[in-house]
Amino acid sequence: MNLNEIKDLMAQFDQSSLKEFSYKNGTDELVFSKNEAKLVAETSPAPQPVVPAVAPQAQTTTSAAEAVSESNTTESVAEGDLVESPLVGVAYLAAGPDKPNFVSVGDAVKKGQTLVIIEAMKVMNEIPAPKDGVVTEILVENEEMVEFGKGLVRIK
Repeated sequence: MNLNEIKDLMAQFDQSSLKEFSYKNGTDELVFSKNEAKLVAETSPAPQPVVPAVAPQAQTTTSAAEAVSESNTTESVAEGDLVESPLVGVAYLAAGPDKPNFVSVGDAVKKGQTLVIIEAMKVMNEIPAPKDGVVTEILVENEEMVEFGKGLVRIK
């Protein structure tokens, strides 16, 4: 990926409503984030990913991850099992803009029921409930960019 392509992606990201964007292709990896990140002093430095084209992004990624980690430890943790994103993409809480959400906090769900949809590469992937239970927490916003392993919903 050349510098002009990276600059073009950055300009498009700045003008979009996305909060986070990541791209990985072979040895190239880009991560853009508009989330505010608090820098936390570390006792031992974490290993940094190698990003040959855009080195400053590695620091942004680490500090954003630290901020997410810090916010997760300070917030009260809802009860239940976490349903994590199996892929990177855009999360949708409803089938369409004028449709009701698949689930809301307090809803009873059955195993296999659709909780959210994640769009990746123009493919809509339904994320099913892994078990019967009650939704105790929804951890993503509609049209939020999600990473692999990010918590989507908590079911008790």
